[in-house]
Amino acid sequence: MKQDDIVRKGYNKIAAKYNASRDQFKNEMELEFFISLLPKGARILDAGCGAGVPVGKFLVDRGYSVTGIDISTSMINLARQHVPGAEFLEGDMTQLTFPANSFDGVVSTYAIIHVPKEKHATIYQNFYRVLKPGGILFFSTGPDAWEAIEDYMGTPMFWSHPRKETSLALVKQAGFEIIRDEVLERGGETHYWIFARK
Repeated sequence: MKQDDIVRKGYNKIAAKYNASRDQFKNEMELEFFISLLPKGARILDAGCGAGVPVGKFLVDRGYSVTGIDISTSMINLARQHVPGAEFLEGDMTQLTFPANSFDGVVSTYAIIHVPKEKHATIYQNFYRVLKPGGILFFSTGPDAWEAIEDYMGTPMFWSHPRKETSLALVKQAGFEIIRDEVLERGGETHYWIFARK
């Protein structure tokens, strides 16, 4: 089974269970910083949006226009229920079809880690393309190099990410100016967070 099929099938199976557990991974402080860099009513892409909470709901509740994409049908269906004020589409962040300069902001939390690390450069290039000049990128990836298929909530799941220095270099190579980067622990998990500007 291909890696993206493992992720899609896994999240289709565990969508409700995963959604119930993610409330501990709160990123309000980071999201507040993200929106402080955006114009009022900005158009935002949530790449790997999952069930639409907490990120999509947080943004819509504050008056932002949100489009979410995810490869899991089950997650998209949940997101449409949870955040009716946003648009949610099945989609793959390695193959974004939005026109260039479509969004003021791109956010991706706990999602890029499920894409083979060989494709991460393409993801950052896609984000750069769909962002307007001056647009803001905010995302998480892993702090250390790791790749594995392991049981997750009763289903096989795939993870892949380079070490943080490599991720930072790839974001810069895509054309971004780094605003802030930091390793943060949330809900017992440690991730590497980057804020960058086109």
